[in-house]
Parts: sequence; C-alpha cells; structure tokens
Amino acid sequence: MKFLNIKMMAFLIAVTITAIGSAQDTDLPNVKILATGGTIAGSASSATSGSYAAGQVGIQTMINAVPGIEKLADVSGEQVANVGSQDMTIEIWLKLANRINELLASDDVDGIVVTHGTDTQEETAYFLSLVVKSDKPVVTTGSMRSSTSISAEGPLNLYNAVAIASNPEARGKGVMVSLNDQIHAARDVSKMNTTNVNSFQSPIKGMLGGVFYGRLGFFRTPNTKFGNTSKFSIMGVEALPRVDIIYAYADMSPDLIDMHVKAGAKGIVIAGVGNGNMTDAILNAAKKAYEDHGVIVVRSTRVATGWVLRDNEFKDDDYHTIVSNDLNPAKSRILLMLSLLKERSLFEIQDVFYNY
Repeated sequence: MKFLNIKMMAFLIAVTITAIGSAQDTDLPNVKILATGGTIAGSASSATSGSYAAGQVGIQTMINAVPGIEKLADVSGEQVANVGSQDMTIEIWLKLANRINELLASDDVDGIVVTHGTDTQEETAYFLSLVVKSDKPVVTTGSMRSSTSISAEGPLNLYNAVAIASNPEARGKGVMVSLNDQIHAARDVSKMNTTNVNSFQSPIKGMLGGVFYGRLGFFRTPNTKFGNTSKFSIMGVEALPRVDIIYAYADMSPDLIDMHVKAGAKGIVIAGVGNGNMTDAILNAAKKAYEDHGVIVVRSTRVATGWVLRDNEFKDDDYHTIVSNDLNPAKSRILLMLSLLKERSLFEIQDVFYNY
C-alpha cells in the first residue's frame, strides 16, 4: 500500500511539473518565422569556402540549429520561398506581405521574423514597412556567411531576431533589420559592404538599437510614416507598376530615358551624380517622358549618403521631376511603385517622398 502511495505521489508530482511546464510554455510569446532563403540558408562544399549555393536549407533545420530559441518564444516556421535574394521578386514580396498581414491580424501571433538574403534585404524590409498593417514587431534577418561556413553567424542572428520580435518594446518600431547585434529601421538601413558581417548600417540616422544574445535596447523610434500610419495597401493588388533605375555618369545619353519609356516603365529613378544631378540632355528627356507619356522621374543619387534637395541647381517644376529626399535609388523605386498604384499629382508624390 505504501509502495502504491509512493508511486501515486510520484505520478502526481510528474503531472504537476508537466502542467507547470505547459503553463510556462503557453505564457511565451508566439513568433512565426517566414523563410525566403538567402545565405543564411546557404550551403557550401566546405567550411572554409566562400562559394556557396543560397537557399538550400529549410526553415525547420535552421530553427533546430539555434540552441535556446525555444526559451525565447513559441517558435514555428513557414517556407514562403527559398531563393537567393538576387532572385527576389515582386510576386514573392506580395505573397510575403499578405501572409504577414494575415498572421499579425491573429491574436495568436505576437511577432514575425523573416529570414532573407542580404543582397536585397533592405528593399524587402522597406516594402514590408510600407504595406504591413500592424504595430506588432516584424524583423528581417540573414547572414553574410552560409550555414555550413566556419563561424557562421546565422544562428545567432536568428536567435536575436526572435528575441526582438517577442519583446513588447519592439512594438510600434516598424519593420526592423537585425544582423551582427544591431537593430536598424527598414527605411534607413543599407548594405554597405559586399562580404563583411558588419555590412548593414544606417549611415544617416544611425541604428534603432542593439541586441546582445537576446538582450536588447532601443535608442530611438523611426520618424517617418510606416505600418498603420502608411497610406499604402496591397489588398487585392496582384502586380506593381514598372519602375526602372538608371545609373547616372558623365556624358550619359538621353536615349536611356527613351528606351525605358518604350519598354513600358511608368516611372524612372535616376541614381544621379552628386545631389541627384544629371546632364541637361537627360533632364530634357525626363521632361519629355512626363509630358508625352506621363512617366514620373525621381532624382535620387548614386552617392552613399546625403539628401537630394529640390530646386538646388535647377527648378524641378520646370522638368516635372521629384526628389528622393534621403532615400537611395532602390528604395525610391519601391516608394514610387506604390505611389503609382493610385493616380496622384506630382505634388502629392513629392509629399510622399518627404514623409515616407
């Protein structure tokens, strides 16, 4: 009888411990990881090879490679795509953004992490920041070294991204990009080096914050419109208007503008020299593109930092051009594509570039 009582007590203790553990698990935030491929999911022939194939590893394998991630949040993964980010498409952007909006509308999801290649991560993050309608955290992450590389930083980057996405302090910060213990605003961050693990920087406004083995702090909040304050929506949108980028250089030919107009571009971003400048011939071609075809031309810059100022060396109104403010050419393209989803005046589009 005493033996049975001891066994029963042991059983009850085990059940109680299990119940407590389950309750603790239930109290954890729910974070969904949406995978799109990239170097973080890449595989190489050896640990010391710089050559690798991106997008080879599935999301569950990536989650399993991160010790302790289950203590941060109730984590689950979903494979949205598995490509190198040089092959990222608008189709994947729309699929990803719609899925994020769907997930964040549920009370069962507290935050989102997107794993992504580094080549176009800043573009995807900025696009998401404009069309995701939630104050819940969305964090993109990746790595500069493949998953099979010596000192691969992907697992720690993923761990930190989940820590950010599960932290209430990250709410209302818009879409964030986190690699190398840093937290950046999607609008402000750029990839600044081809191979360095410290490649992602926000050269004009600086980092949003930092994260160290899951512990994080914020320095500032983004001061432009995003998320719920953004006027842009992709509900029912199946494609975006074509916007092309032209890189400016000395003595560039105006027929470049004509070529893109004939190819069907609805907007063109000029990665101009200096303060968004270009040759007189290109300016006149831009004016003609708008007057004859309604094609919007935005003046950005090929220079790494700085603002493109309106009416600086000529009157933008005379050429119907828009200035990008401090957005780089790639992000200017995204903002112009979204702006062109509805009919807007040049004044309204310029206002968008000042506020987004």
